[in-house]
Formats: sequence, structure tokens, C-alpha cells
Amino acid sequence: MKKKTVDAILDRALQGYNISTAEALVLLQQRDPDARASIQTTADLLRRRQSGDTVTYVINRNINFTNICEQHCSFCAFRRDEGDEGAFWLDSAQIQEKATDAVQRDATEICMQGGLNLQAKLNGEFLPYYLQLVKIIKDKFPQLHLHAFSPQEIEFIAREDNLSFSYVISALRDAGVGSMPGTAAEVLDDAVRRVICPEKLNSATWLEIVGTAHSLGLPTTSTMLCGHIETAEQQVLHLEKVRSLQQTAIDQNYPARITEFILLPFVGQEAPAPLRSRVGRDQPILADTLLLTAVSRIFLGNLISNHQPSWVKLGLDGATEALKWGCNDIGGTLMEEHITTMAGAVGGSCQSVQDLQNAISSLGRDYQQRDTIYRPLGVDNLAAIV
Repeated sequence: MKKKTVDAILDRALQGYNISTAEALVLLQQRDPDARASIQTTADLLRRRQSGDTVTYVINRNINFTNICEQHCSFCAFRRDEGDEGAFWLDSAQIQEKATDAVQRDATEICMQGGLNLQAKLNGEFLPYYLQLVKIIKDKFPQLHLHAFSPQEIEFIAREDNLSFSYVISALRDAGVGSMPGTAAEVLDDAVRRVICPEKLNSATWLEIVGTAHSLGLPTTSTMLCGHIETAEQQVLHLEKVRSLQQTAIDQNYPARITEFILLPFVGQEAPAPLRSRVGRDQPILADTLLLTAVSRIFLGNLISNHQPSWVKLGLDGATEALKWGCNDIGGTLMEEHITTMAGAVGGSCQSVQDLQNAISSLGRDYQQRDTIYRPLGVDNLAAIV
């Protein structure tokens, strides 16, 4: 593709227009170093306009309450069957202990997700069990923001208990869930899903559940599992569906929206063998992830202004580099992380606040602690350069 075509697309983006899926595909297909540099520069300029120069982070803790799961996603090294070596299911005391530790370490958020455990019931129903998980944390720590239960978990509860999505979401919201992780999106293309996660909810259902959450006042994040068998065309169509979902929330004046977009590059080191061999590598290709990061900012930035890399999957150095390619947030401390770590990721499972601040300062940019829905906290946006 001629560079003038790329330049014309980037000029449109800089003028404030939403680029089309065809234009995004042109950008994603660039292999010329000069063209990629122009894409990076544009994404960084748009990041500055849309989100400012201060890089944000959140102090949070992951709690994966079980890895026992009814499904068998081909990329997942986390799931176990009951009785398998390495299977776990946290009890109330263990969850409360982890929440207590998080509060002692100044966390403002608990992110809680788990496998689809067919035994996770109270009085024969699933929703009461999930409500109890919320109660365990919120009764003791009402100040904590609970970022919990993916669209897949909502679908699981609704299916097993024969309830509507809106009923399940409303019940969890009323119990104290503050926002929904936009995980389980993988790639919003059913041809891809039939290969990598055939038992998971389909694309339309994921979109329906997230849209329902917005209409009920529950903010969500959004993600893409990238760098496996999907094509550039499928990546772009995923971005289009996410952008359209956010546009609907705006047009309908819903009380909640998508707060951030996160790329989750595939880590295959410990993944099940068929997909691992088909992909042909164990760790993400940083250059490809960075280009997709930049195109995501250019494509989504007018509607979703917060973009975050995954230091768990890319390592902290890779995530810091992504801050030059359109990201404005470096994510959270996590404190512990099992899903990606068990897949063989090299990024670790915890970052200290100091580590995150130092990474941001290394770019000569200010840092600022935030809450889950991107409101600034405290007064710690110390200038990286005085």
C-alpha cells in the first residue's frame, strides 16, 4: 500500500474522524518501518489529545475463586476438572483473607473471576452462591470496588438458573458489584470462537450481556485476545463491534459505558497442545501487539479514551513500550494472577506501586493513581521531571 494512502488515513484520524474498518485494515497490514512509525506517532498524538499525558494505574487485587470449569477452551491452561492436580476452590475464609490483605496494601479494587464450577451452588442454585461471594467482600470492606464476573459467568448463571441476563446483572449490581470485566470476548468472530472456545457464549451474546450491563448502570471494560489464529480482518471486525457497542450506549444515553480497552496477546507456553502447535510460538510477538495497540487507539479513541496494555502478558518492559503506542494506563498491581501465569506468561503476577510508577517515570511522564472507573485518587501525580 502506498504511503500516501496510509498518510491520508492518519490525517483523517488526526482531524477527529472515526476511520473505517477498511482503513483500519490497511493500517494493520503495514510492514514498512516508516509506515509503522507514522501509525505509532499518530496513535501517540491521539492518546495525548484524548487522554492527556499523565499515565494512570490502579491498586487492585485479583481473586480467582476457582479454576474448576465445565468448559475446555483451547487456549486455557488455567482450568481443571474437580479432583485434578492443581484444582482449587477458595472458601469464604480464604477469600476474606485475600481481601483483607488487599486492603492492608491500599487496594481500592478487587477483580474477581473464576471457572464455571458446576458445584458452585447454594440451595441448588448458582446466583445465590455468586451473591454470597459479593457479600463476603462487601460486608467487611464496603469501600472496595468489586470488578467482578465476566459476561461468560453471567451467561452461565442465567443459563443454569433459567434467569434473564438483566435479572442476574441487576441482582449482582444491587449486592455490590461495581463493574463488569469485559473478558471472555476473545475475538468477537464466531468462526474463530468455534476453534478456540466452542463451548463459550457466542459473539452476539457477549455483546448483548455487555450492552445490558450498560443499560442497567454497570460499567464494563472491553478486551481482545489477539495473536493466535485470528486474521487482521477479524481483529478489525472485533474493534468495530466494540466501537458500535459503545456508540449504542452513547446514543441510548445509558447510565454506564465501556471504561477501557485492553489487548490480551495469546500466551501459548502451557496452553493445550493443539492450539499451541497451530499458533507455533509460546510468547506474544511484541511488534505485532504494538501495531494493533496503535490501530486500536486510532479506531476506538474517539469513543473509548482509556487504553491499557497487559504487563502480565507482555512483561513490564513491553507494557511500558505500549505507552508510546497509544496506551494511557498501565493497569493494576494485581497482587496475584493465575490465569495467564499458568499459561506460561513471563510478566509475573504482581507489580508494586513503585514498579509501576518507575516504569511510567522512565518515559518522562507523570503518574496518577485512579479508581476502577478512571476517577483520579489522592495527590500522587508527582512530576516525573521536576
